[in-house]
Amino acid sequence: MIIIPKNDPQEYRLSAKRHALCYLLQSTRREPSDEGHVPSGHYKPRSACNAQRATRNPLPACSIQHPDTGFTLLEVLIAMAIMAIVLISVYRLHSQTLSMTTANRFYTQAPLLAQSKMAQLEAMSSDAVSGESGDFGDKFPGYGWSISTEDVSSEILGEAAEALKRIDVTVTLNENEYEYTIRLYRMMSE
Repeated sequence: MIIIPKNDPQEYRLSAKRHALCYLLQSTRREPSDEGHVPSGHYKPRSACNAQRATRNPLPACSIQHPDTGFTLLEVLIAMAIMAIVLISVYRLHSQTLSMTTANRFYTQAPLLAQSKMAQLEAMSSDAVSGESGDFGDKFPGYGWSISTEDVSSEILGEAAEALKRIDVTVTLNENEYEYTIRLYRMMSE
């Protein structure tokens, strides 16, 4: 007995197609047995097919078995190649993101550190400004600084240019991996 819902026409069509397919599969499958064997071309009642199938095959009446299940070696290799390409791209993107983050942090922090060092130099006497270098301590690990001074010569300024000095403060990260320089001109008496 087939129960078909009356309120859902889509379900009705699918159910009718399923039952028609099952009937075709049952009517074309002829296996000899002692009882109930019908020669090919003769109609066999559905109830007889169901009774015969119930004793032979525990699977449901409409199950269709596919002998080719699983993945082939080629499919597995293609899937692994696609995964390798994707993972390599993600790794490169991640490493590039880390290096960009480090560079952005340096170029944000370095001007502030250079300006603070420049403010310390302006507070010192002119004798203390020379080729010094150091680091910023535990607060900024990996950051270092160096100071270089040079005399400035200018024809326009004349004798006043003899007291003019160019002071460069350079902030570095990870032993000159990143470098930022700020320049100051200062009149210094000898």
